[in-house]
Amino acid sequence: MHATKSPRERAFLVGVELTGDRSPWSAEDSLRELALLADTAGLEVVGSAYQRLKHPFPKHFIGPGKIAEIAALREEYGYDLVVFDDELTPAQTRNIEEILKTRVLDRPGLILDIFASHARTHEGRIQVELAQYKYLLPRLRRQWTHLERQAGGGGGSAGGVVGLRGPGETQLETDRRLISRRITMLEEQIRDVHRQRELYRARRRRSGIPVVALVGYTNAGKSTLLNAIAGADVRAEDRLFATLDPTTRQVTLPGGQEILLTDTVGFIQKLPHELVAAFRATLEEINEADLLLHVLDITHPNAAQQTDTVLSTLADLQADQRPMLTVLNKVDRLDGVVEGDLAKLAGDLGLPDDYIAISAQQGWGLDTLRQRIEDTLSQRMSQFSAFIPYKRNDLVALWRQRGTVDEERFEAEGTFLSGRLPVAVAGQLAPFKV
Repeated sequence: MHATKSPRERAFLVGVELTGDRSPWSAEDSLRELALLADTAGLEVVGSAYQRLKHPFPKHFIGPGKIAEIAALREEYGYDLVVFDDELTPAQTRNIEEILKTRVLDRPGLILDIFASHARTHEGRIQVELAQYKYLLPRLRRQWTHLERQAGGGGGSAGGVVGLRGPGETQLETDRRLISRRITMLEEQIRDVHRQRELYRARRRRSGIPVVALVGYTNAGKSTLLNAIAGADVRAEDRLFATLDPTTRQVTLPGGQEILLTDTVGFIQKLPHELVAAFRATLEEINEADLLLHVLDITHPNAAQQTDTVLSTLADLQADQRPMLTVLNKVDRLDGVVEGDLAKLAGDLGLPDDYIAISAQQGWGLDTLRQRIEDTLSQRMSQFSAFIPYKRNDLVALWRQRGTVDEERFEAEGTFLSGRLPVAVAGQLAPFKV
């Protein structure tokens, strides 16, 4: 009997810790996360190493002694691939490969590979493809170093080949032009996505349905929470970037108000800028949300660093001023932790006091979360009172779906309602205002 499944590539991980760097992530913690990324990509991690430096070396990113050490470990570990925890320049990648005699990949390239394998929708695929091409374009040279000029002008003395003399375009130039054309086409498709999303958001604003967006670090449990609250069937796995494509579901809150709950792509430290640019049309949903739910895995040993990464990413997206509730997920895994201990843990992480502790997997605390969402959204609505004739009971139903009702009286000619409404819905009820 012979195994038919291809063996996993063996990867060796390399990191750098810069002295004076203000990043909250240590080299060890960042390499542990890189190992999870490698596993998600289907690699088998066989070893790792890191170096403390004042600044990266221009030629090999790490020092010559460390690169020689890693090369000497090739026989012991039998690695097929070396993955760096930081972005390398094309020249650095080429120089390292010449010494190690094996393939070299950096963190952005690894994340892009994961995104490419996990994207399911047409929109997700074109976003990832655009990011991949933008990442690949400046790195084309090392892909074609073995190719010579296709056609050299200048006749036989210049080394021209009969039948191939011409402008002398290299394979590299051909590929660069083809990729540039593909990037232009994909960017036009992304602009179409942006226009379609903007039309959708305009209709949504007119309807007055509040939007609540789930944000957080990858694998914090956002998809599991969406499934638990909305009864959705979004793919949820205990691994990084299990889901990429945004999903929106309609949810009814305890008071009868309807909201749209949106699951967004998870954040991660050192997220490739090509991905942020390509996914901007999708990430704009965060800027349009009436409320953000920051879902945090409270059991993760790097919860503080993950929180810092999420808040920094929101600031980069100019969404850090949106109303936000902090949701501490996976509390069922905190054995023996009481409420006081949880409050101290949240305080040590610098989290706000009004957090909500839940377990999306077990369903703990979800009723409290729904009520907090409703209360928070209510604070952003305007107080409104109206007398609505019975022949316009459709407006009564609209009020119950979009707003909150504090008082309701049935009278001879119609229904008196008082409560809070989104501005868009209040405009439709203006003729009946009292």
